[in-house]
Formats: sequence, C-alpha cells, structure tokens
Amino acid sequence: MLGSLRMQLVTFAFHNLSPMNIREAKFLMSNTRVEQCPAPTLPEYAFIGRSNVGKSSLINMLTGHKGLAKTSSLPGKTQLINHFLINNEWYLVDLPGYGYARVSKDARVKWGRMINYYLRQRENLTCVFVLIDSRHEPQAVDLEFMEMLGSEGIPFVMIFTKADKLSGTRTQQNVADYLRKMQETWDELPRHFVTSAEEKTGREEVIEFIAEVNRQLAEEGSDA
Repeated sequence: MLGSLRMQLVTFAFHNLSPMNIREAKFLMSNTRVEQCPAPTLPEYAFIGRSNVGKSSLINMLTGHKGLAKTSSLPGKTQLINHFLINNEWYLVDLPGYGYARVSKDARVKWGRMINYYLRQRENLTCVFVLIDSRHEPQAVDLEFMEMLGSEGIPFVMIFTKADKLSGTRTQQNVADYLRKMQETWDELPRHFVTSAEEKTGREEVIEFIAEVNRQLAEEGSDA
C-alpha cells in the first residue's frame, strides 16, 4: 500500500496566513544534469505534467510574470531542467513532461532517465507539483507517475489545471474520479488544488501552500 510516505509537507492545514507576494522571479539556468543545478541551499519546488497540461501557463500565472516560462503548442518543448529563482528565497523548477507520444522513443527514454535521476538525487527538492488536466478522466500515466513518487517517498501535491474549460460540476466530478481511483492504492491522499491560468483560479492557494512550507522549513532550521 502506498501513502503516509514523507507526506507531512502536503497534509498540513493552513492558518489564515496572507499569501506570499512574489516580488521577483528570474530565470537562472537550464541543463540536463543534477550536478549542474544551482547550489542546493534553498527550498525547491518542481512542476511536471503530461503533454499540453498547461504547465508554462500555470507557472507564469503563479509568478505573475507572463513570459517567464515559454509556452508552446508543440508537445515536448521543455527538454531541460529549468531553474527560476523566486524572491531570492526559493527555486521553481520547470521539468520536462512525461508520457509524450509525439517524440521518439529514444527521447522519451532520455528524458525519463533525466527526470528520475533529478527526482531521486536533488537533495533540496521540497515538493513536486504534479499537473493534471482537469478535463479528462483518470489517466494511467498520471497515476503511475504519482505511485512512483509515493514509493520513493518524494513529497508531492496534485494541481488540476484548465478548470475554466469545463463546467464547475464537470471539473469537480473529474477531480473526484481521480481521488477515488487513488484511494484504491493510497492510505492517505496528497493535497490537491484546482486551477485555471486563464482566470487565475487557485493562485492564492498554491502560493500560500509554498509560503507555509517555507515557513515550516525555516522554523525547523532555527530549531536545529
């Protein structure tokens, strides 16, 4: 059974704290090797999802910087580990996606190895945001990826994207279907957020989540 694996960061309750103000967001570097990533001295939050899940649009919406992450209609456009520095306090990472069907098998294998190595070896990786297209029923590739994270003890939360594309009732039904499917193998479900980059839905909740995790990490560091 999966669940209860280093999930403390993703199950806490909010305390009516004001959301983080993102004053500065800047691109740092792109590479394919964990060893070449920025020094692991700050909390790091990685974003990943399937093709056309709206990852770049979500990152731009969350940071309030329209052109920070490059958007493209071409699947598999993100091919590197892209680091951004937020408020000089934490790293945001735009990862290549998984499950791309329109790229070569060799490319999929290469990206898969790079992503898996990053997820397992990046020592300051605080949380992975798994982006899921809220328009669709549960997809095996998403469920398998989250099971891998759980089995490796990698903290993650789910972000359902494109909530503006369907009616609120239909979106809620699709989210409920995902959670129900996960309950078949998980003892404890991770947190989830429902978002729309177009309407900025869910922005405050996601940013507040990151701010609260950062506060908890700072408190733990001061007590050490």
